[in-house]
Amino acid sequence: VQLQASGGGLVQAGGSLRLACAASGGALGTGGWFRQAPGKERKFVSAIRWNIGNTDYADSVKGRFTISRDRAKNTLYLQMNSLKPEDTGVYYCAGTYRAFITSYTPNEADFGFWGQGTLVTVSS
Repeated sequence: VQLQASGGGLVQAGGSLRLACAASGGALGTGGWFRQAPGKERKFVSAIRWNIGNTDYADSVKGRFTISRDRAKNTLYLQMNSLKPEDTGVYYCAGTYRAFITSYTPNEADFGFWGQGTLVTVSS
């Protein structure tokens, strides 16, 4: 499966951005978003089970970010609202054939497919 992320950019604090990740070459079981702040490790942001739509969020983005997917378009989205400077980083979409049980929050090692990353910069 190939993943192509898009939608990053520069936005002021309090603003919104929508990231998209187009998947080709196969059907995903779970899609996710991770981000890597400058000088820091890549961290989990959100995940969604492709068929049933159950979602997980990092505590830092709950209530502000919304993950979704369009099964017909085989595309993953991340709607980011009320952005903060600490949301700055490279955002990576990720995918796996596995559909995790809803009580399990997947981590980086669970995903085998990765997009190229898109930069989000939030200015204060």
